[in-house]
Amino acid sequence: MTSFVLPHEVHGDGAHKVFAVHGWFADRSAYAPVLPDLDRTSFSYALVDLRGYGEARDATGAYTTAEAAADLVELADRLGWGRFSVVGHSMGGAVAQRLLAVAPDRLRRIVGVSPVPASGLPLAGEQAELFAGAAHRAENRRAIIDFTTGGDRPAAWLDRMVARSLERSDAKAFRAWLESWSGDDFSAETVGSEVPALAVAGALDPALSPEVMRRTWLSWYPRARLAVLSRAGHYAMDETPLELVRVVEDFLRADEAGETDGAGRGGRA
Repeated sequence: MTSFVLPHEVHGDGAHKVFAVHGWFADRSAYAPVLPDLDRTSFSYALVDLRGYGEARDATGAYTTAEAAADLVELADRLGWGRFSVVGHSMGGAVAQRLLAVAPDRLRRIVGVSPVPASGLPLAGEQAELFAGAAHRAENRRAIIDFTTGGDRPAAWLDRMVARSLERSDAKAFRAWLESWSGDDFSAETVGSEVPALAVAGALDPALSPEVMRRTWLSWYPRARLAVLSRAGHYAMDETPLELVRVVEDFLRADEAGETDGAGRGGRA
């Protein structure tokens, strides 16, 4: 792995430093719906583009969660962030868990929004073909987004999500990332981590459901909590932005209060 500075933008000037890591289908613009309502006094949020996305669309690399974790540590050093929290959506949630193995002493808290477990998410048969074909086929991307949001989101929103995904990701990198987040199992390196961890699951997401979070995050991490957003599927930033901000920032603030298990509002189990 080579040293690489992730393209990023920082919002806020708070003492609690937080990385926000996007998922498989988007660059850092995935967090645009929540930006206006973040607490910029308490937190400093650094939104990043992983290799193959956004401003890093043409960046070469292995396109793995391990590489991304190393890139985040490199960026933290450049920003002068000794300790920090990480919020990761979907694939970005796997990156956050990689940091449990790579730099546990530097993590304050991690949040996974519909996070892929550290055990990966093996795909087979027609499902594997659907996901692999999404690298070059807009209709595959649309079908995946539609399925993971309960099949009842507006057609125009689905089309917009697909268009953004195609525009802001490199097809080759997109395909390579699939192999990492679906196939890599590094759970043995993270199980038992004492870093406070919040899994946020959308009740309408059949793929990375609340039950999947109970079998993974809640059983692996002693200080893990689960927040269930009843009106969200896989894309809570778009579907329920205010609820997401509230539950995530309540959890992050608990660090200052010395609490270990507060997941805030939005549902806990």
